[in-house]
Amino acid sequence: MSSRFRHTLAGLVVFGISACSPYAPAQRTENDLALSGFVAHPADTTARWQMMNLLPPNHLAYRMSSAGPILLYADPLACGCVYFGDRQAYQSYTAQHRQTPLQEKQMTAEINQHPGWDWSVWAPTADPAAVEARRGY
Repeated sequence: MSSRFRHTLAGLVVFGISACSPYAPAQRTENDLALSGFVAHPADTTARWQMMNLLPPNHLAYRMSSAGPILLYADPLACGCVYFGDRQAYQSYTAQHRQTPLQEKQMTAEINQHPGWDWSVWAPTADPAAVEARRGY
């Protein structure tokens, strides 16, 4: 076998393996969330990890804040983080990824199962009230 053929074959194998990654769907979703205006906040403390685990993994959920509903997407495996987005980010995301009425109902039902949410464990940029206070609204 020629050296060039072996390199091409090796490249195809590596590409094929990476395409089968179990994290690939989550990474695509997270990329779309980020492009829509969601911001990732790492669950890098015990308190944040506990809060992240109150959310359904790899599904949109929301929690109420003084600024209105904040959409959340928890990814405990690929990034160990929670994506936070406001209404505008959610509208941008749903323009490309339609949410069914069932998905909307599931988001509402989920918040009724886990009403407790502690904004104080997250970075100040994750807490809408703190961001408003810093901006002087």
